[in-house]
Amino acid sequence: MQTQLSAQYQGTPDGLAAEAILRKCVHCGFCTATCPTYQLLGDELDGPRGRIYLMKQVLEGAVPTRKTQMHLDRCLTCRNCETTCPSGVQYGHLLDIGRKLVDAQVPRPAGERALRWALKEGLPSPAFGPAMAVGQLVRSLLPKTLQNKVPAKQHAGLTPTRTLSRKVLVLAGCVQPAMSPNINSATARVFDAAGIQCVVAPKAGCCGAVKFHLNDQEGGMAQMRANIDAWWPSIEAGVEGIVINASGCGVTVKDYGHILRDDPAYAAKARRVSELTQDVSEWLPELVDKLKNRVAGSASRIAFHPPCSMQHGMQLRGGVEKYMGELGFNVKTTGCEAHLCCGSAGTYSVLNPTLSYQLRDRKLGKLATTFGDQAPEQIVSANIGCITHLQSGTDTPVRHWIEVLDEALQK
Repeated sequence: MQTQLSAQYQGTPDGLAAEAILRKCVHCGFCTATCPTYQLLGDELDGPRGRIYLMKQVLEGAVPTRKTQMHLDRCLTCRNCETTCPSGVQYGHLLDIGRKLVDAQVPRPAGERALRWALKEGLPSPAFGPAMAVGQLVRSLLPKTLQNKVPAKQHAGLTPTRTLSRKVLVLAGCVQPAMSPNINSATARVFDAAGIQCVVAPKAGCCGAVKFHLNDQEGGMAQMRANIDAWWPSIEAGVEGIVINASGCGVTVKDYGHILRDDPAYAAKARRVSELTQDVSEWLPELVDKLKNRVAGSASRIAFHPPCSMQHGMQLRGGVEKYMGELGFNVKTTGCEAHLCCGSAGTYSVLNPTLSYQLRDRKLGKLATTFGDQAPEQIVSANIGCITHLQSGTDTPVRHWIEVLDEALQK
């Protein structure tokens, strides 16, 4: 796809990056077949190809409108289109650029600005934990829409305290410790059982995704630099890796090298951080080897929902089902629409609730058929957003797969 950048974007980092991405696009339309919003709405402008044309027009000098902004806002950034694309178009990176350029020219209504500000400042804030605790205390009194965002209070269990020679860094995250604290402690217990110590750097916080994807890219990059600073002493000391158990955060941390590539002070460090970062599922081969004689699997029917951030953002597929199966668990991925987003997508379920809940209910319907006529007894996933979102629409327990593994170790 040829494009002629307008003078204001020629030679700029955003312009050069966008032009390189657009050059790969051949307009074949394969991406529309796997785009969740196109599947729901059937509008070309609500699919990747149409959005690429909208962004191309802006880069060529066309004046964007609220309609342009709306179609870009409706994108879940699930990156399913990247998995489908035969040309390797990095649509996610292009969308970051497109949204930034459109938001700079199209003012949002006051209510929209206030909500987006509250999300980008509130979710990564130290006040989020206490606010969530209050919400959980009065959860039964909250309207259904708020109950959906406030999971029932969960006990974290004990976190290992012994010092081990093998160490990995883990990211506690911004919302996960308050919403589902057992995920982090379960991760630490499983790794401890395998002889590996999980280390949390006290000054590391939000991965930066919330602000970055709500178009506070400078704020998001500041959080990324803070995490790099917090991790760097451990990296220099020789930790074996950075383990992320929230796949949405994992995609972002793996992208630090790209996002900070033009920062002379952080480019090399960011690249090293990206190289060291792995989703917790990438450690399963070693965990299986170390724990296979200590885990008694279960015949309980467990349906696995692979988050988009995992299967499309990090291109990781099949590992959880394969290795949990080797440990004796009856884990299965649905054979129908496993590739489609559940509708959570970070803050998307708050900003676009109608589409989000349609996708949630569609996903739950497909998960219900994973074992044919028998309903799954549990649903597992790998991202706090997906877990909370899916749980809001079903009575079937929804958990992180590592909690299931940890539970089997405790018996």
